[in-house]
Amino acid sequence: MSCHLPSAAALLALLLPVACAHPAERALEGRWRGNSVENFDEAQMAAATGWARGTELSFRGHRVTIAVPAEEPRTGSYALEGIDDRKVTLSVLGADGEQSSMQLIVDDETTLRWVLAEGRTILMKRL
Repeated sequence: MSCHLPSAAALLALLLPVACAHPAERALEGRWRGNSVENFDEAQMAAATGWARGTELSFRGHRVTIAVPAEEPRTGSYALEGIDDRKVTLSVLGADGEQSSMQLIVDDETTLRWVLAEGRTILMKRL
């Protein structure tokens, strides 16, 4: 009976991308689903909350997929643009070549906020 163990070089190659990732990138890794919204007008609250609950962000390596209701998911690559306390700003390059900026506030390991226009946020929970 033989046991095949990966070589040290193979193990290092698997672990290196994770080990070298910035702590903010490691905090984002995984899937996040919208749970609620903040700073929306009372008249928009129900519709915005429903929309948010159908929204998902998925981070894997330097790739992000954004899925919102009634649209096809969009995937692009991202880079850290800036970090200020818990606020993380990403530079996202979409598959269409368009560059955009995305702001997130990392509350803890299970909760983050996606900052939209006018100070509105989507509270997201890790799946």
